[in-house]
This record gives sequence, C-alpha cells and structure tokens, in this order.
Amino acid sequence: MGKIDANNTLKRLRNRYRLVVMNEDTYEEVVKFRLSRLSVYIVLSSTFVLLTVLTVALIVFTPIKYYLPGVGYGDARQVRDFRKLKIRTDSIENELKFRQQYFDHLKKVLDGKVTELDTNKLELPKIDNITD
Repeated sequence: MGKIDANNTLKRLRNRYRLVVMNEDTYEEVVKFRLSRLSVYIVLSSTFVLLTVLTVALIVFTPIKYYLPGVGYGDARQVRDFRKLKIRTDSIENELKFRQQYFDHLKKVLDGKVTELDTNKLELPKIDNITD
C-alpha cells in the first residue's frame, strides 16, 4: 500500500471546482460558484456547530427546559408530585390486576370450571351440643 502524502491531501482539499446552476430550457447560467473541498467542509461544519449552539441556547435560556423530562430541570415540588403520582399509578395498576384476577377466579367457580378440587382436610374444633 502506498503512503498517504499529507502535502498531496492538502493540495486536493484546496483544488478549486466550479459549480454551475443552469436553466434547463435555455442552458443559461443562473448561478455559478467557485468551491474547494475545504470550503465545503468548513461551511458544513460551521452550519452544524451553529445549529447545535442555537438548539442548546433555546433549551437553556427559554422555558422549554421545563417541558423536557430528560433535561433535569423543574422545581422540587414538581419532581415530588411526579414521584407521588407514579407511586399511586403503580398501586392502582396492581390493585386493578388483583381485582381482575379475583373476578376471573370467581367466574370460574360460579361457572363450575374449577379443575382443582380442594382436598385439604379441615380440622375443626369439636363443639359440644349446647342447648338453650
């Protein structure tokens, strides 16, 4: 494999190219640009950095940050309320699941579709006949 010549690479980045935008019907040149690979790279990189900085500034310096849950902003009261709400929601979901399970088992018993019979022996205390 050949060595990469830094001087040759720099020369390729600085080679000038012409970009021409033409009217398709009349072949008239509408706009023409003289570009190099280096200038295109610089413009695209600058645009990316500028958009990133503007996005971060928009989030940090405006109230939008309070609506983004992953950013970590918000007051302590909101965070506490969200945690309470999450705990209550989880409790309600568990209660609903248990009730549905109870109703399903109750429906099986009432329909007579119980496959397991209760074979546990109950030991009841003996009660003497009490007559009044």
